[in-house]
Amino acid sequence: MQADGKVVDGSLLGDANGVEPAPGRVKDSGKWQKPRFSRKALMKCCLVKWIIASTQPQDKDDSSDSDLELSTVRHQPEGLDQLQAQTKFTRKELQSLYRGFKNECPSGMVDEETFKTIYSQFFPQGDATTYAHFLFNAFDIDRNGSIRFEDFVIGLSVLLRGSVTEKLNWAFNLYDINKDGYITKEEMLAIMKSIYDMMGRYTYPCVRDEAPYEHVDKFFQKMDKNRDGVVTIEEFIETCQKDENIMNSMQLFENVI
Repeated sequence: MQADGKVVDGSLLGDANGVEPAPGRVKDSGKWQKPRFSRKALMKCCLVKWIIASTQPQDKDDSSDSDLELSTVRHQPEGLDQLQAQTKFTRKELQSLYRGFKNECPSGMVDEETFKTIYSQFFPQGDATTYAHFLFNAFDIDRNGSIRFEDFVIGLSVLLRGSVTEKLNWAFNLYDINKDGYITKEEMLAIMKSIYDMMGRYTYPCVRDEAPYEHVDKFFQKMDKNRDGVVTIEEFIETCQKDENIMNSMQLFENVI
C-alpha cells in the first residue's frame, strides 16, 4: 500500500502471517542509535507533514521568527534554548515547527479532534479514529485533553531522533493505555487492532483478520517473562532489544507517526 506516498508492507504488524520482513529493512544498531534527520526523513512523519504544509506559503525568512512570535498566541512556548536542550532539534527546525503549529493551532494547543483529522487525511482508506486517540494520549503527558507545543516537539524528538531505549520507552507509554506502569494483553491488542483498522487491510502482503490477535499472542508470550499476565517496562525493553523481529516491527513508528 502507499499512504501518502509511503510504501507500507506487512511487516508493520510483525510476522503474524509468517511473512518475514524484506531484506535490508531491519536497521542496524548504529542507525537506530544515531538516525540521520534529513528533510526527507522528517517528511515521512505525518505530524510533521501536517505542520510543514502549513508553513510553505510563508516560509521565506526563518530569521523573522527568532522569538517564535510569542506575542501572537495565548499559550507561549518555553524559550528556544530550553527546547533545544530538551530535544534534538536545531533552533531553525524548532522555529519552522512552531510556525506551522501556530498556523494550525492559533491557541498554542492541539486537541484530540485535530489528531483524528490529521490521520484520517493521511490514511483515508481506513478508520484512524482509535489509533489517533491512543497516539494523542501518549503525547498528552499531563492528561488535560490538549497538547502544548513543548510536549509535542519533545515527543517528536524522541520518535524521530531518539535512541533505541528512548523510542522503546515511548512505545511502552503508548501501549500502556491506562498508564499504570504495565502492559496487558488487552492493551497491546487494542493498539495493534487500531493500527490494523487504520491501514492493515491495505498492507502488502495482505494481513489476515486474525493477524493482530496472533501477533499479540506471540509477542506477549515472549515479553511476559514471569508469566504474571502483564509486561513491565524492563521486560518490554529487554525483549525488544534482544529480538530482531520485534525490533523490526517497531518500524511502525516510521510508518504511522
